[in-house]
Amino acid sequence: MFRHGAARLHGRSVSAHISRGLTRRPGPLQIRHASFEPLRPPSPASLGKPQPARDFKRTRRWGRRLLVVSLITGAVYEIDSHVFAKGVGRSLLTFGTGLLVALDYKLNFRAEPFFGGSIEDLHRRSAERLFELLRSNGGLYLKIGQAIAMQSAVLPPEFQRMFARMFDDAPQDEWADVEKVIRKDFGGRGVEEVFGVSFTGEEGKGLMERRARASASVAQVHWARLPDGREVAIKLQKPEIAKQVGWDLWAFKVVMRIYTWWFDLPLYSLVPFITERLLLETDFEAEARNSEMMRKLVNSEPSLKGRVYIPQVYPEFTTKRVLVTEWIEGVRLWDKGATGGRWLGGSGSPGVHGAQLQFSQSDWQAARRELRENPFKEKLKPDRDTWKGRNGKGGLGLSSKEVMTTMVDLFSAQIFKWGVVHCDPHPGNIFIRRLPSGKAELVLIDHGLYVYMSPKFKHQYALFWKSLMTFDNKTISEITKEWGVNAPDLFASATLMRPYEGGDGTTRGHIMKELHGKTPAERHYEAQQRMKQGIREMLADEEKWPKELIFIGRNMRIVQGNNQFMGSPVNRVKMMGNWASRSLFQDTNLPWRERVVNMWQHFLFETVLFATDVAFYTFKLRQWLGWGGGMEDEVEARMRDMAKDFGVELQHEVFEG
Repeated sequence: MFRHGAARLHGRSVSAHISRGLTRRPGPLQIRHASFEPLRPPSPASLGKPQPARDFKRTRRWGRRLLVVSLITGAVYEIDSHVFAKGVGRSLLTFGTGLLVALDYKLNFRAEPFFGGSIEDLHRRSAERLFELLRSNGGLYLKIGQAIAMQSAVLPPEFQRMFARMFDDAPQDEWADVEKVIRKDFGGRGVEEVFGVSFTGEEGKGLMERRARASASVAQVHWARLPDGREVAIKLQKPEIAKQVGWDLWAFKVVMRIYTWWFDLPLYSLVPFITERLLLETDFEAEARNSEMMRKLVNSEPSLKGRVYIPQVYPEFTTKRVLVTEWIEGVRLWDKGATGGRWLGGSGSPGVHGAQLQFSQSDWQAARRELRENPFKEKLKPDRDTWKGRNGKGGLGLSSKEVMTTMVDLFSAQIFKWGVVHCDPHPGNIFIRRLPSGKAELVLIDHGLYVYMSPKFKHQYALFWKSLMTFDNKTISEITKEWGVNAPDLFASATLMRPYEGGDGTTRGHIMKELHGKTPAERHYEAQQRMKQGIREMLADEEKWPKELIFIGRNMRIVQGNNQFMGSPVNRVKMMGNWASRSLFQDTNLPWRERVVNMWQHFLFETVLFATDVAFYTFKLRQWLGWGGGMEDEVEARMRDMAKDFGVELQHEVFEG
């Protein structure tokens, strides 16, 4: 009872306290306290005027748009990645980079650029952008980059230094991707069934390395030994190339079309021929036909048979994406030490004249052990380097003169006699072997990029070369006019890879007159403007201009670089001139009377060539005495001086590194 009374008393006191509190003027703290009173809801007046709920229409609308765009972008990316091998993305990157470079040149290619430093800075950042584009896209883009690199001597030095790195090995594809190519091209059969190999070292089966020996822009090469003992090089096209080639060539055409219009340069007329050649490089059946054609031509030429070797193609294993040829054991042209070192190896290099390579029982045991211990990274092929001697310092014992004589003879025959030209003779595509007789044998591989000259053009080109050697300016002018060239002396220098001194010099004289009295920055800008004009003059009539000259010039440029790399051991210009003159009377398509006249002129021509021998051996004497370089070095120095007048800084060390 006491508790109930106390409770009532407490309740009344609390109620009285609350009622007194509510009659007072409410302060902020008191209102806040009352709004949280659990037994009494707040009055509507204390809550203020109600506000309508926010519907976030704009946010929801943009959110939906963002979601739709994200879904579409993701779907396009997945389709592009799996169906087109990222062809769409690569093309967009090409257009973006191309537009950025074009805008930069349009704004800043002037004596005093608007922003971004000097013209040299403009060239440098443009070279970096284009290099990164070509390397990141890979595939045919690398082929295009390598083509630019081989002709980069006429580009600014910033481009030359950057594009010299285009010859680095490309990343190789995984073995699973390689297997897909073989299964698709051979009706679902696997590698073991197609080539008769075993990856466990099974008796009676062959062997194949799953790690590529070399990887390039469009293909990679694996070593294999077939069950019948033949060792072969299996060239496999990378699976993404077939999906990318259409997009890549289309993007290249679009960019070149835009650049032709934007920079007012007659470039697009060359694009269809270039793209056709690049497309043929992805067709290994065409490469097999080129290889067999060259093999027959070499074997039918008495002056080259036994000195030049073309590896045999095995057609039973060849498709549009798989090419199987004879494996070549030899020394790459760029290994000058191994080519010229003292011979310690017996009768000759392994595999000469197509002899079967030896594979001993100990080699089999080593191969089986390697398959167990290093699957997918196995190294099964024996080194076969006993010719190097115990200390590993031996070589083939061959002279650079013999090697280069064979090389210049081969490519001169291709251009002037056969009209079938291998257009990619860089040092990586040339092996050197030693014959049992102690002579050099040159092995030519990679026959994907070829040009076939028409009889008329082949005859004109031989006559043009002979006329260059005899300063026959009338004939030079007639031929260049028929080819649509308006700058004969400039074109002659580009053909010879040295300054042509038989012309009237009008082009160079006009340039020097324009540059007189200008500041260095103005001279640099004006000289490069003249280079653009020179291109226009050399391609004056795009319909007449022989497109084959693009790749023939590439061939001659590489051969010139090879000769210089080897120390200029031969008089390249004289040798090529001799082949050009000789082909004019050996051409069976000409009437016999014209052939007789050409034969007599050839004997007279050889007396003219004697003068070039005097110059050549003078430079060799200076080189031997340590007073200077060889003839190709002197030619390059003089060509470099002349090129500066045209806004070109030549740097010919294309094979460094």
